[in-house]
Amino acid sequence: MIPQSFPLGSVTENKALLREAIDRVLDSGWYVLGPEVERFEAGFAAYVGVGHGVGVANGTDAVELALRALDVGAGDAVAVVSHTAVATVAAIRATGATPLWVDIDPDTCVMTPATLDAALRDAPQPPKAVIAVHLYGNMVAPEETLATCRAHGLPLVEDCAQAHGALYDGRRAGSFGDIAAFSFYPTKNLGALGDGGAVVSADAALAERVRVLRQYGWKERYVSAEVGLNSRLDPIQAAILDVLLPRLDAANAARRAVAAIYRAELGDLAEVRLPEITAGVTPVYHQFVIQVAERDGLADFLRRNGVATAIHYPVPVHRQPAYAGLHPPETLAATDAVAGRILSLPMYPQLEPDTAKRVTDLVRAFVCRTA
Repeated sequence: MIPQSFPLGSVTENKALLREAIDRVLDSGWYVLGPEVERFEAGFAAYVGVGHGVGVANGTDAVELALRALDVGAGDAVAVVSHTAVATVAAIRATGATPLWVDIDPDTCVMTPATLDAALRDAPQPPKAVIAVHLYGNMVAPEETLATCRAHGLPLVEDCAQAHGALYDGRRAGSFGDIAAFSFYPTKNLGALGDGGAVVSADAALAERVRVLRQYGWKERYVSAEVGLNSRLDPIQAAILDVLLPRLDAANAARRAVAAIYRAELGDLAEVRLPEITAGVTPVYHQFVIQVAERDGLADFLRRNGVATAIHYPVPVHRQPAYAGLHPPETLAATDAVAGRILSLPMYPQLEPDTAKRVTDLVRAFVCRTA
């Protein structure tokens, strides 16, 4: 499958470029780490706007390694939203830490400085770090969130798995916190042809710690200075990502064009709450998530008319059996409320305007059926 982040050129041209990258790796004989990974690490870090990038096996490992580089471990707590992909919390638990739940704004669906501050002040124990999840291609307000973290003496990890290329005041997601994690799963805005991830940072020491931890804790080969992981970005995926990266901004612009159609066609419907964007953010619309009271009925109606939708995410992490009971979620009213209303409409760079218009026509037909 060619990733959704590859909108330019014919299928033949795209395949040729990808195959050329793959052949280059095969011809090199270097199949673990090596120059292809180093080239992508440098290029991606420069794109984000920081000095250091470390390729890892996947986005979940990226979050875990970022936390471990900050010395998060057993017995610690990490402030995070429950309205996120479960991978974020799985990574926290992999370090031995537990989540300290933070509620979201019901319109932007991300944490705010106010909800973060409230959670930190009410915490049963001071957390060791904060993870700001930039969700759906929107961003947490980065400067204010960082200021809140600093006021509490905490480092900030940015989870950018859904925000490749998003901007706040001209700076990209991943360039504000102490360290940031990215996923290159095929459906991401920048997606590989398999799993992949990266950790980026402006802090050379933190990046080097991740570099050591991703490969058994080796500072010298075969000698583990500390307990690490086996989490290395595959050079074939690195070469593919190096081809895709220059096309990312065009793909994100195409997503914004689809979002503009949705907004223009649905903006007058009181029954449909459109996604609000954090002030100052240029989003990249990894998903276009609306909120509708009759969510399940709308999803079924669209399905019967040939339009696929999804729910990101139907069960908040704090309500899932594996994570229930971790720091009681008394203050997650907005998180629980949006879970029953959210619906992701089709969103990818190649979505044609006529198709997007048909989606909005069907949404309008459903919500206005008794008008």
